[in-house]
Amino acid sequence: MNAFLLFFAFFIGCIIPLQAILNNSLRVTLGSGAVFAAMMNFLVGLVVLVVLCLVTGEKWSSVLKLSTIAPWQLAGGLLGATFVFGATLLAPRIGVANMLSLVIAGQILASLFFDRLGVLGLVERELSMPRAIGALLVIAGVLLVNFGDRLRS
Repeated sequence: MNAFLLFFAFFIGCIIPLQAILNNSLRVTLGSGAVFAAMMNFLVGLVVLVVLCLVTGEKWSSVLKLSTIAPWQLAGGLLGATFVFGATLLAPRIGVANMLSLVIAGQILASLFFDRLGVLGLVERELSMPRAIGALLVIAGVLLVNFGDRLRS
C-alpha cells in the first residue's frame, strides 16, 4: 500500500478528536447548541471544498447530473452531519477518548460487515480469523478506555 495514503488515513484519525473539541469550543463561545455548532462546521467545510474544487479544476458539470442521483445516494451528507452533531454533543459529556473509542469500534464492526457483504459494489472480503481477532482487540480496547479506571478500585 502507498505509505502516503496510510499516513493520510492516520492523520485524519488524529484530527477527528480535535474537530470534536473545536466544535464544542465553538458551541460554548456562541452559547449555542450542538446543532448550530455542527452547522457552522459544515458551512466552513463547504467554503473550503468550493475553493478546493476551483483550485483543482474539479468539473462543475456534475451539477447538471443532479437529477440522476437517487435520494439514498445523498445519505452520506446526513451521516456526516449526524457524526459532527453527535461528536459535538457527546465529547463534552462522555469525554473525547470514550466517545471516539466507541466510534472506532462501531466503524470496525460495521466495516467488517460491509466488507463481508461487498455493500454497494465494494469488493467482498472474508472475515478471516486475524480480522476477527483484531475486532475483538478493538472491543477490549473500548472496554478498557471506557471502564478501565473502575478496575483500579
